[in-house]
Amino acid sequence: MKDIKGKISIVMPAYNEADHIVFGVEETIKTFEEFGCPWELIVIDDGSTDATYELLQGLTQKYPQLIIKRNSSNIGKGAAIRKSVHFITGEYVVFIDADLDLHPLQVQTLFDIMRLDNSDVVIGSKLHPNSVVKYPLQRRIISYAYYFLVRLLFNLPCHDTQTGLKLFKAEVARKVFPRILVKKFAFDLEILVNAHHLGYTITEAPIVLSPKRRYGRIGIDSVISTFLDTLAVFYRMYILHYYDRIDYYRSKNMAKELKRVRR
Repeated sequence: MKDIKGKISIVMPAYNEADHIVFGVEETIKTFEEFGCPWELIVIDDGSTDATYELLQGLTQKYPQLIIKRNSSNIGKGAAIRKSVHFITGEYVVFIDADLDLHPLQVQTLFDIMRLDNSDVVIGSKLHPNSVVKYPLQRRIISYAYYFLVRLLFNLPCHDTQTGLKLFKAEVARKVFPRILVKKFAFDLEILVNAHHLGYTITEAPIVLSPKRRYGRIGIDSVISTFLDTLAVFYRMYILHYYDRIDYYRSKNMAKELKRVRR
C-alpha cells in the first residue's frame, strides 16, 4: 500500500454468504497481496445457517493470514464487528462486506485521503459527488432521507454513514467500538457518532458500488429497525448521556485499580 507503513487488519462480517464468500475472500487476499503491505483478514461468520463456515474453513490451509471466527447464532452485523476488535493486530482496520459490492481496490483511495487529510476515520460514501453508484431509485430515496435525519439529529461531518467500506486507525477502533450497543444496521451510525463525539476526524471518500443482488437485502422491517435504533442512539447520546458515563465509570474504575495496585 503506497505511503502506508504498518499492518492492516481487514474485517469481513459474513452471514449466509455461501454464494459469494470464496470469491470475496480470495479477491480481497489477491488485492492486498498486490498492495504489498502486511495484512490479516478476519472473517466473522455471524451464525450462518448455510455452508459459509465450511467454505471458509476450507480456505484456511491455503491462506495462513486468514482468521476465521464464528458466532454460534446470528447476533447481528454490529455485534459481530464489535467482537472483531478483540482479534485485530494491525495499525489500521478496514471493514468490507463479504459480497464485494465495494471492491477492495478502493481501499487505496481511503488510505490516500487518510494520509492527505490526516484523518482518523475515512468512510466510503454513496452520496459523495464523485461516487459511481448503481442503485435502484427506492434505495437512493431511502439513503437521502436517512442522511437528512442523521444531519438533523447529529450534525455529523459526513453524508452517508451506512456504506460498508470503512477505514479506521486501530487505536480509534479500540476506543470507539466497545461503546457500541446497536447490533444491526444502525451500528455504523453509532460508531461514527461516538467517534465524532470523542473528537476524532471523519472524512468521506468516493466509491464505486455495483450491487451483486438486484435489490439488496434491506426491507421495510430493516428500515423501521434502523430508524428506531437511530432514535435510540440520539437518546443515549444527548438525553441519557450514556456514552459520557461510560468514560466516567471506566476512568473511576481505573483509578480504583491503580490505587489498589499501589498499596
